[in-house]
Amino acid sequence: FLSSYPINYQDACIKSRPTLLTTMMKFFALLLLACVLVSTSAFGVHTPVLPAMRSSKAPVTRGNNMEMRARICDLLGKKPNRQARIVTFSHRRIKKVQHVNLQWKRFWSDELNRKVRLRLSTKGIKTVHKYGSIDAAAKKFNLDLAKF
Repeated sequence: FLSSYPINYQDACIKSRPTLLTTMMKFFALLLLACVLVSTSAFGVHTPVLPAMRSSKAPVTRGNNMEMRARICDLLGKKPNRQARIVTFSHRRIKKVQHVNLQWKRFWSDELNRKVRLRLSTKGIKTVHKYGSIDAAAKKFNLDLAKF
């Protein structure tokens, strides 16, 4: 129906009409702006992504700090035996894990002048008693008690 109008009118209508490309560019610009606003409000403005570098002094962790730790003895480094097998009556061999008998134990450290809470295996507890104190056992096994 535009063919009946003069050419100048057709050119004017085409130039004034927003094209699909500019409409999509405006939409994506608004979407990007919305994402930036939501992310800054959710995570805070100017919060660092990586934690700040800590000083060389090791932090003292006491209480429940919700850190998932491996089931390893802090003193001896004993780990679970993952090579164990069970042989059933039908002689099937099934793999199993033999865990270390770990216990939470508090010892008084004379060097730090405070109690130290360690996760030790029962053999590690016997080792501490053998050396007489946790300080002597830690010195023998190169363990820094300031971390505990």
